[in-house]
Amino acid sequence: METCLREEHCLEVLKTCYDPELPVNIVDLGLIYACRLTKRPEGGHEVLVQMTLTAPGCPMSDQLKREVEEKLMDLSGVHRARVELVFDPPWDTSRMTEAARLQLGLM
Repeated sequence: METCLREEHCLEVLKTCYDPELPVNIVDLGLIYACRLTKRPEGGHEVLVQMTLTAPGCPMSDQLKREVEEKLMDLSGVHRARVELVFDPPWDTSRMTEAARLQLGLM
């Protein structure tokens, strides 16, 4: 029997990915703009994550993308994971959760 995979499962696993320059996970930092699951006819799911970076020229972007894809592929029922970097709208601190702001001393 196939596991019922939901967006919440993906976001939960992405909370284990951290921005290379800040001690905050990428979900609470507000870098994840969208997470879409598509059921595949042959079984399993494809996951597409649209995410941004705190700065467009981030030298760690490839490493962070790879980490996100690998963590998603570890989820039961995921057969393909893709990360699309987007920069519109640009990231700013208003996208952070309250917990992230507290953690960084912004509140």
